[in-house]
Amino acid sequence: MNASRLFILRPAGTFLLALGLLIVGIIAYRAMPVASMPNVEFPTVRVSAGLPGADPETMAATVAAPLERRLGEIAGITEMTSVSALGSSNISLQFDLSRNVEDAARDVQDAINAAATDLPAGLPQLPQARKFNPAAAPVIVLALTSKTETPAAIYDVADTVLAQRLAQVSGVGEVSVNGAAQPAIRVQVTPEAIAPMGLGLEDIRAAIGNANVLAPLGAVDGAERMMTVRVNDQLKTPEDFGGIVVRALPNGSSIRLGDIAKISSAPKSSYSAAFFNGKPSVLLVLTKQADANIVDTVDRVKAVLPELSRWIPADIDIDILTDRSATIRASVGDMQRTLGLSVLLVMLVVFLFLGRATPTLAAGITVPLSLAGTCALMWASGFSINNLTLMAFAVAVGFVVD
Repeated sequence: MNASRLFILRPAGTFLLALGLLIVGIIAYRAMPVASMPNVEFPTVRVSAGLPGADPETMAATVAAPLERRLGEIAGITEMTSVSALGSSNISLQFDLSRNVEDAARDVQDAINAAATDLPAGLPQLPQARKFNPAAAPVIVLALTSKTETPAAIYDVADTVLAQRLAQVSGVGEVSVNGAAQPAIRVQVTPEAIAPMGLGLEDIRAAIGNANVLAPLGAVDGAERMMTVRVNDQLKTPEDFGGIVVRALPNGSSIRLGDIAKISSAPKSSYSAAFFNGKPSVLLVLTKQADANIVDTVDRVKAVLPELSRWIPADIDIDILTDRSATIRASVGDMQRTLGLSVLLVMLVVFLFLGRATPTLAAGITVPLSLAGTCALMWASGFSINNLTLMAFAVAVGFVVD
């Protein structure tokens, strides 16, 4: 029996089936994520370790090398890249596409635990492992500037207020703060100046640590009630740190930190800087989730910017430095227009060669229905709308008529 005969004998059912297919295809097209290129997520894990004050050679020899030996024993690694800098080492591990990234991350964590005995004793914490997508480019970058606030103060606002709220936006995968560091107190001591006093840098470090400890002080237990003792003795300003007693002298006087060191408020790290329109700024770099729509994600981020402006000081301005959705909108729009012209050209060719309206109308109906069914299958398969898929649509339009 001819498969087409059933549809010809039941035109009403055929019309409803075609209408349903068209509706499902439209819904699938609007629901699919939009990107410039197909999303290919390689199973990649990044290991980060830090040792403050260590030069790159020391980091490579004492931190990166033990980790590489243990990580190299994991099965399925196709590429290992290690970069050591001042006080930090980063190792990127790319696994075979057949490996599950969750299983790979667990194997990496086990290797880090096994290498713990070979790492330096002064390491502040064990190396951290996290999943990483090397193809995840930022979708939007925000620049924060101010005429009165310092970059350290802007960073504090961005890290404690803006980054947390932006991370809650649907589709946003990660928010990183760059261009400055957290505000801190910088103590600069000249070793030659303190050596005649019998002091060393370790003595000064211990004095600062002992004078700035936030710890419970205990409680006073009475007959009827018990009261906890709390003293707010945290040091916050350079003047507070200047009064720290480094050493008490036999004659009753003392050497204070302000007498032997230059104390100032400064960023925690002075090796990071960013500029926007010639002004110091702090950058918020946003990347999307793997299955998120870039255009919709950027639109949602822009929608919350007016609300965020009310949460921060009025003299901090939020500007858009880069917006990846602009080029995607333009390229996808061009491909959509090309696809529409392809359908019209196919109908025109059919009409010119056959000279009849019925085949021309059939081509004009069949092509959109075929595209709608393709969109439904792409949506069910987890594909995205990008330049390659739209170009394939344009090429396939002619195949449908053939």
